[in-house]
Parts: sequence; structure tokens; C-alpha cells
Amino acid sequence: MKTDLLFDFTVDKTAKTVKVTREFDAELSLVWDAYTKPEILDQWWAPRPWTSKTKFMNFEVGGRRFYAMVSPEGQEHWSIQRYTSISPKTNFKMFNAFADKDENPELPGSDWDFNFSEHNGRTKVSITIYNESLERMEKMIEMGFKEGTAMNMKNLEELLASLSQRK
Repeated sequence: MKTDLLFDFTVDKTAKTVKVTREFDAELSLVWDAYTKPEILDQWWAPRPWTSKTKFMNFEVGGRRFYAMVSPEGQEHWSIQRYTSISPKTNFKMFNAFADKDENPELPGSDWDFNFSEHNGRTKVSITIYNESLERMEKMIEMGFKEGTAMNMKNLEELLASLSQRK
């Protein structure tokens, strides 16, 4: 595990944004796949001991991902994501909202902007999350969003290391 990999989490209440920047010791195409393929996403997109379960995912502009974070006791917290823009291996944008098990979104949601870049074999992922309301953003943070994101990024780092070794 590399200890010099960048991880930054910044909250800007005035702009209603959260910015997450994380470096990975992996090539860009592998990191891109980890964010855009459900069979890989589900291996890291939940802070342990929770798991991620994708019901469906159609990664294309206008497509959606419907998934649940599942507790060890089997409790499910659903979210729906709608992809609004995709520039392969450099950027994608999506609208994210909590939802019920029948895919009904709980608004307001948030707009996520993912940027990917590679330099010297390391891939940097920069995510800007804009919230329609300050209240929603504060609720996310209160629910442990920073800690959960840090755990997810560590999960991804470990998964990328194991996937890189298989190549």
C-alpha cells in the first residue's frame, strides 16, 4: 500500500460542493473501469462492512445505475444515478439521488462531476459534488460521507492493487 497517494476532501458550504481528489497507483483504464463497470464497482463502492449491490446499470448518456448499499443485517439503502455526460477515460457526470426500492428518487439530489487523469503511472480522480440544497449536503456529511468516502477509496486502492497483479 502506497502512503504517498493524494487524498483530499474539501467542503465548501457557500458553493454547496464537496470536492474529493484521490490518487491511485494504477493505470487510467483500470481506474476508469472501476468506476464504470458494475461488476467492479460493487466490489468497492460501499464502506465495509456494508456492500454495494447494483440492480442495473447502463453506462451511457441518459443511462442509469440503480443500486443499494446493504448493511451486514441486510438493510438496503437505495440510490439512483443518471448519467448526463460521458467523455471516455477523462470525465463523466451524473445526477445522484437517494431512492426507494421502487426507483422513486428522493429529491433534492446532487450533481457529480468525475475527472480522470494519468501521470507517471498514477491516476488521479477528482470529483466535484454539487448539492441543490445546503441542507442535503450537511445531511450527507452528518451521515458520515467523508469517512465513508475515505473507506471506499481505500477499498478501491486495495482492489486496484489486486487487479493490477493479475495482469
